Amino acid sequence: MKPIVVSSILFFLLSSSLVYAKSNKENKISKIEEASGLSYCSDTNTYIVANDEGSFYEILPNGKTISRHKLGDYDLEGVVCQEKELIFAIEKGALLIVNRETLETKYLKLKGKDFKLSKKSGIEGIAKVGEFYYLAIQAKKKKDAKILIVKINHNYANVVDSIKHDILDTSGMDYHNEKLYIISDKNDKLYIYNLKKKKMKKKSYNLPKFAQEGIAFDNNGSLLLADDDGAVFKYTKKELKLK
Repeated sequence: MKPIVVSSILFFLLSSSLVYAKSNKENKISKIEEASGLSYCSDTNTYIVANDEGSFYEILPNGKTISRHKLGDYDLEGVVCQEKELIFAIEKGALLIVNRETLETKYLKLKGKDFKLSKKSGIEGIAKVGEFYYLAIQAKKKKDAKILIVKINHNYANVVDSIKHDILDTSGMDYHNEKLYIISDKNDKLYIYNLKKKKMKKKSYNLPKFAQEGIAFDNNGSLLLADDDGAVFKYTKKELKLK
């Protein structure tokens, strides 16, 4: 009986991997090297894709690239698209504000309450909630796993509070329907934090298996995921079984 059980398990794993591979291929809309963050621009119905080598791309809903800009030697790990500005999260603890029209930049270091990055931690996601920016830390230990709540001042970004959680290896985050959607590429999972209830939803969701590095919802019912290996994928909530 043992060989039959082992064969069954191997068949299941192989079948699952083939399903994911097929799904990924069908959902791939763009090829972008080192894609590390995503944000939807509601005013132009386009997406901004951050690159961890200091560039960003603007793409259409079908994935076509309409512009690419090099900002400098920055490790960009997340982005928020606003009407006049793009706000990029920089891995080692800073924000980069970019004027969407002139591309002028302003570098703001993080300072303030409860802010300290360990050598193995870094900023890996950003979302805007009201006047505050929420920054996800990629942590290897649970004691370092948290989300920083930041307010932008003239000369720096002030950490005013934080949310502790147990998610390891956070790799992206977005704000949607009063909740934070947090992805981890450690085990290909998506977690949902309810800001109103101030707690994490017990159920987590399986994601297709690739190096997730960013997440963004749009106004058309789609969810985009960035792949650090060089791609952008688009899914519906139904495809990912999100409720």
